[in-house]
Amino acid sequence: MSKIKPSKGAPYARILGVGGYRPTRVVPNEVILEKIDSSDEWIRSRSGISTRHWAGDEETVAMMSIEASGKAIADAGIGPEQVGAVVVSTVSHFAQTPAIATEIADKLGTQKAAAFDISAGCAGFGYGLTLAKGMIVEGSAEYVLVIGVERLSDLTDLEDRATAFLFGDGAGAVIVGPSQEPAIGPTVWGSEGDKAGTIKQTVSWDKYAVGDVSQLPLDSEGNVKFPAITQEGQAVFRWAVFEMAKVAQQALDAAGISPDDLDVFIPHQANERIIDSMVKTLKLPEHVTVARDVRTTGNTSAASIPLAMERLLATGEAKSGDTALVIGFGAGLVYAATVVTLP
Repeated sequence: MSKIKPSKGAPYARILGVGGYRPTRVVPNEVILEKIDSSDEWIRSRSGISTRHWAGDEETVAMMSIEASGKAIADAGIGPEQVGAVVVSTVSHFAQTPAIATEIADKLGTQKAAAFDISAGCAGFGYGLTLAKGMIVEGSAEYVLVIGVERLSDLTDLEDRATAFLFGDGAGAVIVGPSQEPAIGPTVWGSEGDKAGTIKQTVSWDKYAVGDVSQLPLDSEGNVKFPAITQEGQAVFRWAVFEMAKVAQQALDAAGISPDDLDVFIPHQANERIIDSMVKTLKLPEHVTVARDVRTTGNTSAASIPLAMERLLATGEAKSGDTALVIGFGAGLVYAATVVTLP
């Protein structure tokens, strides 16, 4: 018989507060068109995007995270010293070690909170939310800060007609804490590594260390390009529309609800055509509010779901207590979907 005492966590977990940060610079499609042969109408019709936010030099991954986190902590009505763990999902913190989460935890004023980064692309927020729920129910933390943050403008090839218009920067954060009733449903998540090549970094960092220019991408003027995100658009679109709608339905089934029970749908803000197709495939009723933050924020990968959630609540399009389906999907290929009660 085990001598280990059982954990003394909360019976359930819930999102208690949300916060967001969008960089001050707003970039319209006209700026993107300076480098690619396209049009504003084409970009809008293919993606729904009209503007995106790009970070300035001072708007670092840490700075944006701290701003969003401060709002989430205040919204939850707790102090930073009560945060027991900080989970940061990002693909655009370029130092291999230490984790940026440790800097964020310190600057926020937590009391030596556990802190670590995860790399799960556009599904990263869902992964972090699931980890946070586990910590609270298990009893290793009472409150967990989950952050999705990206500076994808650093990883954007402005000469790539297929992706130059897609990406934006920003940070979204939530506080997850104890609950006496279910408020974060079972997570349906997974990966399809056989499709890893459909979304990837153009060149690995070690190629730069070698210094062989013949192995590196060059711009139109012959200069070495910084690594960028590239994707096979049609393959990703088909996968997102057909396979992720199935995952979303599985999350509804796991939570024991139907589309009619939903108040809000917050999918990863990758592309408005994907969002529209998922709404149609899931047969969501007209009363369900659908997040369309992509129009003015672009694709912010791990930050897109919490940023969209924060905007819906701030504008009154969604309200506290609403039942929301959230799903993230992207590079890996990875995905995560769950049903939550909004804070």
